[in-house]
Amino acid sequence: GQEKLSCNPRKENGSHVVLCELGNPMKAGARITVDMELSVSGLEDMGDAITFQLQLRSKNSPSPANASVTVPVEAQAAMELRGNSLPATTVLPASWHRVEGSRRLEDHGIKVEHVYQLHNKGPSTVSGVTLRLAVPSQLGGRILLYLLELGTEGGMNCTNPPDLNAEQV
Repeated sequence: GQEKLSCNPRKENGSHVVLCELGNPMKAGARITVDMELSVSGLEDMGDAITFQLQLRSKNSPSPANASVTVPVEAQAAMELRGNSLPATTVLPASWHRVEGSRRLEDHGIKVEHVYQLHNKGPSTVSGVTLRLAVPSQLGGRILLYLLELGTEGGMNCTNPPDLNAEQV
C-alpha cells in the first residue's frame, strides 16, 4: 500500500541532508519504491543539471548502499513587454515644417515620450536579458522621429543608438 514518509531536513558535514525513515522491521527481500518531490531554490547558476547523492542505510547492514541521481535544471520565466506613448496620438498641422539648424525643441516637432516596461512574470528570476527596440526614425528619407534621449530605471544598462540627438537639440 501507499504510505507517506516522515522526512526531516538537516545539515551534515556542510551538506543539506533529508533523512526519511522507511519503517522497521522490513522482511528480507522486500522491495520498495519511493517517489520524492524536492523543492530547491537558488539554481540560477547551477548549470544545466544538479546531482543528488542517495544513500540507503540499514541497521542490519554494516555498509550503506550509495547511488546518485542527476536531474536536469530548467529555468522558466515568462517575460512581458508593455509600452505606451505620451501623448497617445499626435497630429502635426499640414503647414508645419521643421526649422533646420534650430536647437529649440519646439522647432523639431511635438515631444512624444515612449515608455517601455519589461516585466518578469516568473516563476524563475532572470538575468542577462537583452531587449532590442527598433525605432523607425526615418520614413521615405525624411525624419519621422527625432531621438532626443534614452533613460532607464531599475538597474538596467542601455546602449545609445548612433543617431541619438544627432543635431544636439
